[in-house]
Amino acid sequence: HKAEGAFRFRETTTTHTIMSLSSSVAASSSSRTTTTTTSSRRHQRRSARRALAATRAAAKNENEEAPAETAPTLVPSNAASIKVIGVGGGGSNAVNRMVETDIQGVEFWVVNTDSQALKSSTVPKTNAIQIGETLTRGLGAGSNPEIGQKAAEESRKSIEDALKGSDMVFVTAGMGGGTGSGAAPVVANVAKTSGILTVGIVTMPFKFEGRQRYNQAMEAVERLRQNVDTLIVIPNDRLLSTVDGALPLQDAFLLADDILRQGVRGICDIIVLPGLINVDFADVRAVMADAGSSLMGIGRATGKNRARDAAAAAISSPLLDLGIDRATGIVWNISGGKDLTLHEVNEAAEVIYDLVDDSALIIFGAVVNPTMQLADGEVAITLIATGFSPFSQSSVEEQRAPRAVAPPQAAPPQMPPAQQQQEPSGWGNQQVPPQQPEGGRSAIPSFLRKRMGR
Repeated sequence: HKAEGAFRFRETTTTHTIMSLSSSVAASSSSRTTTTTTSSRRHQRRSARRALAATRAAAKNENEEAPAETAPTLVPSNAASIKVIGVGGGGSNAVNRMVETDIQGVEFWVVNTDSQALKSSTVPKTNAIQIGETLTRGLGAGSNPEIGQKAAEESRKSIEDALKGSDMVFVTAGMGGGTGSGAAPVVANVAKTSGILTVGIVTMPFKFEGRQRYNQAMEAVERLRQNVDTLIVIPNDRLLSTVDGALPLQDAFLLADDILRQGVRGICDIIVLPGLINVDFADVRAVMADAGSSLMGIGRATGKNRARDAAAAAISSPLLDLGIDRATGIVWNISGGKDLTLHEVNEAAEVIYDLVDDSALIIFGAVVNPTMQLADGEVAITLIATGFSPFSQSSVEEQRAPRAVAPPQAAPPQMPPAQQQQEPSGWGNQQVPPQQPEGGRSAIPSFLRKRMGR
């Protein structure tokens, strides 16, 4: 019995010892696991803090750099692309004058058959297109519109490349010559068939330039009218009534070029320059797209009632053959210095709106531009009236009839049917074509003799 009791005591002691060792090993293992888990969590928290700091730093850098990267790209993407194409000698001269002024947001091009005239142009050489290099060899069209037309057709691809990407194109030229009369309708056709808003602004020749030149101008105007959205025809002879009789010949042609410049600028300023009242390109397109014949009036004034006086001068401008009450659309712009007030804009608008039909679509802008070439305290208004039927002597008399004061029997006799052609002004407004003065070209024409005898 004693031996069996001793054996059981040793067995129990051994079991307790083994259990104590197992508990110690488990406790040690649990301690090591807890220490490892705690260290791993600390490492994760450190990594998260570093990642958060890096993200905040990157966001701060993006916020600081964003204005410098995005600001310059906003304006060009929304700006309308406007190009002025001067065709021939008269059109190129008008464009050269525009380049010398401060017309903004416009790209200038010249198109000519005369390589010598292109070299003397003030536009960049990359914007000068010599047409008909094979046909004319850079020597001009010789006052032959057919040569000018064929030259433009020969270089049609170059014209298409120049007009690519445009929203609005002005085609300006002096009618009556070879390149302007022949190539301007081709240039306009390229623009209009490309879906570009196409506006023609051309001048008719002076009487002293000859009957043949005037007839060529009339034919060219009709061809151009079919290839533009709206056409503004400026009779040079009407300018004579606005200037001193002693005006030198050279200045007379410069004045005609300047009228073209003012017409282009009046429309471009409405679209491009920010002002008291802004107008977008879509508004101008709504008035001028497929508008047919248009008329332009320009007025300037100073003094206490300068805005009202400038508006009155614009609607009574000698460049307007008809009253603006016949227009289906009006685009007008008032420009002045920093002292131009909203009250003055309202005064000018009242003068114009009193004469416009209630159903006419009117778009106007008010631009404050201190850099404009205006006299101190001067206000300028440019008015474009659209939607007229093609010019003709009979239509002019018909549309002016409601304003006539004289009774019907006192009206001047009608022209013979053979002379009732579509003519804005000039030779066609005379009942009898002027005779060639005796003594050759050096003799004084009859209309100048009458002027000198006043």
